[in-house]
Amino acid sequence: MKMEPDNNPYAALEKVFHEPNRLAIISSLGGAIDGLTFNELKTQCNLTDGNLSRHLKTLEDHEVIRVKRSTRGTRSKTSVVLSDAGRERFVAYLQALEAVLMVASQSVVAEEQAASFRALWESQFGTEIFDM
Repeated sequence: MKMEPDNNPYAALEKVFHEPNRLAIISSLGGAIDGLTFNELKTQCNLTDGNLSRHLKTLEDHEVIRVKRSTRGTRSKTSVVLSDAGRERFVAYLQALEAVLMVASQSVVAEEQAASFRALWESQFGTEIFDM
């Protein structure tokens, strides 16, 4: 199935979201109105400090998240919040991903139906359908 550029859902799959760890981070932040602390994200996403820091930097550079750093006495606290623009872009990404999955699902179902038809044909007529 050939798609025109304007109808191509693959084009809307932003790479900033498509990386599995960043997808986990944004998914975690999506339900946290007040954001999450660095440690909460680290635990929820099962990431190391360095790996989480690297992904947060990428997301912050793309203005998907806002990172808030504060100190209370000698303790520092890092909180991460999904930006409004980041939320909108993530919703658009999810819609594009849904469209891509629908196309993939339809392709697989069509192939399964064709395979079933070929098997039925061969069982009924003893020859492959395209051997005629």
